[in-house]
Amino acid sequence: MNTKFNPLRRAIHVAVLGTTLLSAGSVFAQADITRIVVAFPPGGPVDFIARTLAQQLSKELHQNVIVENKPGANGAIAADSVIRSTPDGKTLWLTSVGAVAINPSLYPKLSYKPTTDLVPVSLVVNNVEMLVVSPKASYKNGADFIEAAKKSKDKPLTMASSGTGSVPHLAAIQVNESAGVNLLHVPYKGAAPAIADVMAGHVDGFFGDIPGLVGGIDGGKLKPIGIAASKRNARYPNVPTFDELGFKGVDTNNWYAVFAPKGTTPEIAAKLSKAINVALNMPDAKAKIEASGAEVVGSTPEALTKQLTSDITKWSAIIHRNNITPD
Repeated sequence: MNTKFNPLRRAIHVAVLGTTLLSAGSVFAQADITRIVVAFPPGGPVDFIARTLAQQLSKELHQNVIVENKPGANGAIAADSVIRSTPDGKTLWLTSVGAVAINPSLYPKLSYKPTTDLVPVSLVVNNVEMLVVSPKASYKNGADFIEAAKKSKDKPLTMASSGTGSVPHLAAIQVNESAGVNLLHVPYKGAAPAIADVMAGHVDGFFGDIPGLVGGIDGGKLKPIGIAASKRNARYPNVPTFDELGFKGVDTNNWYAVFAPKGTTPEIAAKLSKAINVALNMPDAKAKIEASGAEVVGSTPEALTKQLTSDITKWSAIIHRNNITPD
């Protein structure tokens, strides 16, 4: 046996050992990372909530929590990436209501089934819809707006939305059904251009998530006149609900929630839910979220399951009753 020192052999052994240790280190490092997948680009309301949650959740889970943005295909890209991941609690999807409770009725060939491909973990925030108009408009509240709509049969009032089948579109339909009016739907590609045209007076109104309207309202470029919810919003306590104004059934909540892939055990879901609820109620996180106009809620997996089931039924009925199809 040749026992002479061989520098080349030693170098190879060191390199192999180093690669092995590096690979092992990468595996362990990966194991200590939880990913929150978001179906929207950076900078939007969902991304803001995800990053605020991730910062606090990392402290609760004692590991790094990162946000991955996977926009496109109406949420399907993000959903598919989560569904295909290992159900170990390390990959989560923070989504708005549309991708899980509305899209299944809008898109019959949707690549995923929320009720079977995903495990509910926790509600995160409520985002109720607020009706805004140009500050130059004479309407004092939603009742005035509806009264004007009833008198404008020859020239219907126009309602912008962020797209056909979007939450703002469905909120306007709820007004139509509750008040017996026919608001003319004007779909846009996203909320930003819709809001801009309301500010300019090109369209009469727009229902939007309050966090996306705060800048325009506080800057005097939008006037809030009604809330599609069962109670008033803490940030804008003087704005009445449609229920208060006598119009029942105008109740639209674009909630955000966290889901895990199919196969995630109840124990893992419960642990994550508890950590998320603690994180959301940390003073810094809660103050930051509520300053945006959203309402911190949190929930158990069971409560989210109940909410999802209820909203699928609710939105499916409205979509089919009004023959809504995607653009």
